[in-house]
Amino acid sequence: MQALITAIENKLLDSTIYNDVGGRCYYDTADSNDTPYLVYSIVSGIPDNVFQKTGESVLMQFDLFSALSAGKTQITTMYTDLTSLFDDCSLTITGKNCVQFQRQNLVTIVEDLSALQDGSSICLHWAVDYEIVYQAT
Repeated sequence: MQALITAIENKLLDSTIYNDVGGRCYYDTADSNDTPYLVYSIVSGIPDNVFQKTGESVLMQFDLFSALSAGKTQITTMYTDLTSLFDDCSLTITGKNCVQFQRQNLVTIVEDLSALQDGSSICLHWAVDYEIVYQAT
């Protein structure tokens, strides 16, 4: 699983979505509430062993956070850039062949977080799920 997390991290580096959030891309938990930011985490992992190959089907969630005060343009731009980067992408995973990287779901949420850097507390939160299927090489 660490090879997948590293591959995602490498794909994010110097991408448009990485620049959208000022480099604030975190695995599992954010270091601060400075918006905008992105948190990615594994929701589930299921063995996907076929034709004598061992593999995994992983549901990964990318959570986009933007202060409501930034307007809808910021979060929609983040979403567009995330989907441009990951929709049906090829991903280099050490020791694995990435068979599929497919968007599955989008949920939009308005949350009340602790104080954001702009003094507000209302945050736009979009959760984007991807199914990633890979097999050992």
